[in-house]
Amino acid sequence: MKAHIAAMTTSYDIIIAGGGLNGATMALGAAKLGLSTLVIDANPDHSQMQEHFDGRSYAMALTSVRLMRALGLWDQLSKHAQPMLDIKVFDGSVGQGPSPFFLHFDHNEIEEGPMGHMVEDRHLRPVLQDAIRRSEKITYLTQTKIIDQRVDERGITVTCDDQTTYGAKLLIGADGRQSETATRAGIRRTGWRYEQTALVCAIEHERPHNGIAYQYFMPAGPLAILPLCENRCSIVWSETPENATTIMSLGDADYLDILRPRFGSFLGEIALAGQRFSYPLGLTMANDFIAPRVALIGDAAHGIHPIAGQGLNAGLRDIAVLCDVIQSACERGEDFSSPAVLDRYQEWRRFDNQTLALATDSFNKLFSNNNPVLRFGRTLGMGLINKFPSARRSFIREAAGLSGELPRWMS
Repeated sequence: MKAHIAAMTTSYDIIIAGGGLNGATMALGAAKLGLSTLVIDANPDHSQMQEHFDGRSYAMALTSVRLMRALGLWDQLSKHAQPMLDIKVFDGSVGQGPSPFFLHFDHNEIEEGPMGHMVEDRHLRPVLQDAIRRSEKITYLTQTKIIDQRVDERGITVTCDDQTTYGAKLLIGADGRQSETATRAGIRRTGWRYEQTALVCAIEHERPHNGIAYQYFMPAGPLAILPLCENRCSIVWSETPENATTIMSLGDADYLDILRPRFGSFLGEIALAGQRFSYPLGLTMANDFIAPRVALIGDAAHGIHPIAGQGLNAGLRDIAVLCDVIQSACERGEDFSSPAVLDRYQEWRRFDNQTLALATDSFNKLFSNNNPVLRFGRTLGMGLINKFPSARRSFIREAAGLSGELPRWMS
């Protein structure tokens, strides 16, 4: 609901622009640190509380699960989470089935347990929103848009579209790939569009998936089959923009007729469950993750190809790192919004995110084609990696989010 118009500027420790998954999680992290936080969301509150299954879901790596546990949310989420026990990666073509050479990642090869869990959007958002409503440290404004932000020696002040003003030590941009927070802070972006559109849906199927996730590298782009609770899977399927437009215009039966030759018959008969979505794919990276009194997280800082399912995980890692940096600053008696402290956040996260963006971009270019020489090379490469346990284990730990320096809430 809208805030009433105030005559004076109300002050908080932190203001967060954007109340989606990253913004809400950041608010809960800040509250756990004892900081007063204002979340300003342009969307209505009911948009975060849909209870029906619409097909949207997220692959949450092991470290993201640890963050949810640190915030006291995992007990609620675990009831609806499907563990990903194995990942199988194939090179494939429409109607020809997968290559006999493939990568197989088994969660038993690491000591920490499942590499991750699939969590549906309809469960994740309400759990976050319920925790926000119960927190005495968080104020949440919906249907409110920030139209201006100004920095001075005391902090940062934002002005909203109803002319109310709010002050804070730090403004965190969690407002997506077209972040206006970043634009107003003078932060530019680098990126490009892929000639691909992602088709997203969920299916019901006859046979159990046994907690196995599949990734097929098709000439037009990757096809991910990700296990959900019960006999359902989430599908993320890349096509050329022209093909995607045509496929999305079809009825459900014809849509499934296009999907079946790509999907295969290993799970028996399939049917659509929930809505169908599509969105254009591209890479975008903020040239800086910070500005005076400003920090960017999630898609506001980086948007990558979904080929590895790491989009949300990268945002949650931003949050865990920023909370770690802020906590350490507070323990030392530092101003957590000072340039020196924010530099620590940027140094920790920018290299990791740039490396991830480069890796997903390179994999997409290598695998999204039908070049016979490249097909032979990548098939041979997958077969060789599969024969070396140490290489396989390294990939498993990467998928679980266990590589690199971990912030304390993900350790």
